[in-house]
Amino acid sequence: MAKSNIVKANEKIAEKVVDSYKKIEKGVVDGYKKIEDGVVGGYTKIEDKFIDQFLTRDGETIEEAKERLKREQNNS
Repeated sequence: MAKSNIVKANEKIAEKVVDSYKKIEKGVVDGYKKIEDGVVGGYTKIEDKFIDQFLTRDGETIEEAKERLKREQNNS
């Protein structure tokens, strides 16, 4: 009887530990994703502004300039 109470108590503790770990893990992963999205978004804005200012040709959009630059780089 005593052994089954100890086993039950251990199972409850294990469940609480696992649940707590999952909550912490979710918080860390969600925080990382937010930071990653912010960094990538900021980089993309800077990249687009640079391409618009210095690398586009007359009447060319940013997307067209990016495609042209990729083709030129692949041909080199």
